[in-house]
Amino acid sequence: MTVRLFAAAAEPADWTRAVEIRTRVFIEEQGVPISEELDSHDEGDDTCVHALVEIDGRPIATGRLYEPEPGTGKIGRMAVLEAFRGTGAGMLLLDALIKEGRRRGLGRLELDSQVHATSFYGKRGFTTEGNPFMDCGIPHQRMVLSLDRTDQR
Repeated sequence: MTVRLFAAAAEPADWTRAVEIRTRVFIEEQGVPISEELDSHDEGDDTCVHALVEIDGRPIATGRLYEPEPGTGKIGRMAVLEAFRGTGAGMLLLDALIKEGRRRGLGRLELDSQVHATSFYGKRGFTTEGNPFMDCGIPHQRMVLSLDRTDQR
C-alpha cells in the first residue's frame, strides 16, 4: 500500500478517484446528500491537501487535511472502500495526514469522527472534546490531537 498527497486542482485525475471513493462510502453506503459531501474546502481552499491510498495503483481510501485557522489542521472525509476495511489502509491514511500536519508546523489537529470510529482515532492519540452531535443524520464526536505533545511518527 502506498499513500500520496495532492491538491485537487493540480491532480484532477486523483481528485476524481477521491470523489469516487467518497461517493461510494458516504453517499451510497451512508446516505449523505451530495450537497453535504462536497464543500468549498475540496477545490477552493489552498490549504487543503487530499490523500489517496492505493494498492497496485488502485485507489482504495481517501481523506483530506485543511487549515480552518492558523496553527490548526482539520482532518476529514476519511473513507476506505468496504472491501479494504481492516487492512491498515485507514491507519496509513491517518498517519500520512498527521505527518503532513507536523510538516506544516501545526500545533493542533481536529476531526469530527463518526461515533463508532472514535477508538480508531484514539489509537493515534486523538481525544474527545465536547458532546456528540448529529451531522447528516449520523452521530459524530469532535476529537483533537496536540502535535507538540506526541511522538514524531
